[in-house]
Amino acid sequence: MSYPQLLTPEEKLDQGKRELGIRDVVVLCGSMRFADAMAEVAVEESVAGALVLKPDCNMKIEHRLWADPAEAEALKIRLDDQHRQKIRLADRVIVVGDYIGDSTRGEIAYARSLGKPIRFTHPEVDPEAQR
Repeated sequence: MSYPQLLTPEEKLDQGKRELGIRDVVVLCGSMRFADAMAEVAVEESVAGALVLKPDCNMKIEHRLWADPAEAEALKIRLDDQHRQKIRLADRVIVVGDYIGDSTRGEIAYARSLGKPIRFTHPEVDPEAQR
């Protein structure tokens, strides 16, 4: 007797997105110093038909929710985890900006480990291009 092949969580997600008619999910990565450029890429991708996910909290700008340093550190960890969730949901990744910091470098490595296609607005900053 043959048993049905069980789907991986990734395959279930892909199947669910197809069944729901969600065709193209893109996540934007990059330093929040490029928030304006991210907003522009988000508009371009949205007009082209993509569902765009991006960082929404710019912790480089003062805000009451991260005014306390201890709370800010805990929040940064939580927001980094949420961004990795966005990467898992995405069909592809766009890295915005001409600088790659440690957080973005980690996001790129994570996306690559998942086999996500990655496009850079500035290809010269691709960590793999520098090897």
